[in-house]
Amino acid sequence: MNRLSRIEKQILKNSKETQKKKSGARYRTKVCDLEENQPVSNIEILVLRRYPPRLISNRKWTGHVAAACGRDETGVVGLVLWNEQIDKVATGDLVRIENGWCKQRLGERVVSTGRNGRLSIINDL
Repeated sequence: MNRLSRIEKQILKNSKETQKKKSGARYRTKVCDLEENQPVSNIEILVLRRYPPRLISNRKWTGHVAAACGRDETGVVGLVLWNEQIDKVATGDLVRIENGWCKQRLGERVVSTGRNGRLSIINDL
């Protein structure tokens, strides 16, 4: 008599998925779910193009920055690469950004590692 009804199973499944999303435990954010000015816990993007780097200098920071664009199965997003990330990432790479940041630039969503994030290459296509 410990059998769960179909509705109870669905409620339990949805509850577990919600807990995973809230805790960030291996939940992969999709491009369509990105929100401007919000952190990005874990996202995987296929790099479509990397643009040439340029030197940025202001009162807070000086270094090289390159723009890139990438996509997943739900959409396209901009990508900002900082210093050593520029040489690591190439067109066709699958990259994972953890603890990154999403912002809006010229009306489009852009993802970067921010100050505390991490970028890694996972070319296991």
